Amino acid sequence: MRAILRALLLLVISCQAWALGLADLTDKDASGGLREALVQGASKAVGQLGTDGGFLNNPKVKIGLPATLAPVEGMLRTMGRGKDLDALVDTMNKAAEQAVPKAKVLLVDAVKKMSVDDARKILAGGDDAATQYFKDKTSAQLAESFLPTVKATTDKLALADKYNKIASKAGSLGLGGDELKIENYVTRKALDGLFLMIAEEERAIRQNPLGAAGSLAKKAFGALGQ
Repeated sequence: MRAILRALLLLVISCQAWALGLADLTDKDASGGLREALVQGASKAVGQLGTDGGFLNNPKVKIGLPATLAPVEGMLRTMGRGKDLDALVDTMNKAAEQAVPKAKVLLVDAVKKMSVDDARKILAGGDDAATQYFKDKTSAQLAESFLPTVKATTDKLALADKYNKIASKAGSLGLGGDELKIENYVTRKALDGLFLMIAEEERAIRQNPLGAAGSLAKKAFGALGQ
């Protein structure tokens, strides 16, 4: 009986400590710590992807051929067009790698505009609460920022232009989606890859608050484990 009572007492104390951990954080600590962590995570994700091979050599985010090419890929390779298809994959991933560095300014700006209430909700939210905040606040702007760079890169490849012409015919038959233009497809996949990597950085910080870069970030996320 005493052992059971001691276990219950420890459980109550642990729950109270966790609740006080977040509650005792000042507004400055909560928002400042989260900002430090988010800038760290976003910058690292952008840095990993915005380099040569950042997309192409990472199976998690590598951009493959659009699904509309899947039915004819085998036939095209049999006809000796495999090199063209591989060049298209290389170009799409290169385009994403060149576009992603533009994200850093927008992501940091979203962090600066974060309210104290936003910060507390993110700290108390799920493993990807911060990533969802970024998606909500920056997706449209990021797509608009990425698109010109992606298009400038894919326009250099003749097969990309041919793809767009073929896809436009599919559009006239009632088929839609961002795969009707290669630059739209790549832009979406670049955003998917960016948010995937940001989510991974967020999980890493939540699981290991001591690994966070700044003292306020350690304090803010460390409170979650108290």
